[in-house]
Amino acid sequence: MTLSLVVAMTACTTTVPSQQASNMTKYQAIDADTDAALNNLYRQAKGSRELVAKAKGVLVFPSVLAAGFVVGAAYGEGELRVGNQTAGYYKTMTGSIGLQAGAQSKALVFLFMTQDSLDQFRRGSGWTAGVDANVALLKVGADGSIDTETAKAPVIGFVLTNGGLMFNVSLQGTKVSRLNP
Repeated sequence: MTLSLVVAMTACTTTVPSQQASNMTKYQAIDADTDAALNNLYRQAKGSRELVAKAKGVLVFPSVLAAGFVVGAAYGEGELRVGNQTAGYYKTMTGSIGLQAGAQSKALVFLFMTQDSLDQFRRGSGWTAGVDANVALLKVGADGSIDTETAKAPVIGFVLTNGGLMFNVSLQGTKVSRLNP
């Protein structure tokens, strides 16, 4: 069952040169989707645009597809922006076991608020939230404003769905690695 789920999710993201667009087109699509995800964040959370502007680096996964039935998996591709320029493309994968059934798509945004946290991320060949860095899940108040205490953490995370910001979720165990060209 687990193998079937992994194969099915991989099939959705595997590129075959004769069937899929070139990597350049793939990266252009990631760029456009990243812009859309950030604009969605700016609309939903007051002060998020200013927070993103202060970040040393912004890692955005505009569409992370998650599916599972007892055993679950999630996969998405995105990009790191430093100084509003693309600094690399990345993938994220997560596995889980427990009471679950269904599928969903969500966007993940990680803000590296200190140069040290960004450097640590970029130096490694892979990175896991909660292991290589603690990620503070940003809290948004009832009026849509950002919790200023959470915004002081070295790495901040947002999780968005089509319905809006997600609450009471965890980014612990989210694995990130470079997307091979």
